[in-house]
Amino acid sequence: MSRRTPTGAAVLQSTVTEAITEAVLDELSEQGYARLSMEAVAKRAGVGKSALYRRWASKQEMAIAVIAEFSGEQVRVPDTGSLRGDLRASLDTVTEWLTHPRFSRIMPDLVAEMARNPELGKVVEVMAGAPKRERTVVMLRRAIERGELPPDLDVEIALDLIAAPVYWRVIVRAVEAEPGYLDKLTDLLLRALSSES
Repeated sequence: MSRRTPTGAAVLQSTVTEAITEAVLDELSEQGYARLSMEAVAKRAGVGKSALYRRWASKQEMAIAVIAEFSGEQVRVPDTGSLRGDLRASLDTVTEWLTHPRFSRIMPDLVAEMARNPELGKVVEVMAGAPKRERTVVMLRRAIERGELPPDLDVEIALDLIAAPVYWRVIVRAVEAEPGYLDKLTDLLLRALSSES
């Protein structure tokens, strides 16, 4: 579901792509995925629908490509030299991503839509979920190489454990992460991951 390559003399202008991307995010946050339309995005971006179809084949492809790109920019996996530093910095970026003014409205709607549309769920996992998990695996592997985590660490469980508390608190419970919460969570994750085998 990657961005389409233009044919013939068509050239994708970055300013147009940026306007469309912003329009997609605004429409998703205001209207939700089910009511998202190519027409509304084109109108908001100030372009013709053909500009969208030169980039993406469908509404689903457009929406997920924009969400994946946005999420990739927001969620970074740092290399601070220590597992504690990496975990704490990762929790910061995940929290910023999930509390972003637009994305905090997009995420719950998208999760609900994925429950109704399994095909959408598969696409979201491939384009948005898997790349973030792969980057976090790199962080965990570095910690194993430094001797901070056991070599037999269950990486899949560790990945779920790192992301779940912030998601549950911010998205499901809609509760802010008060001062000190991420520090305490980091310490708890360190103890859990270090003893996991």
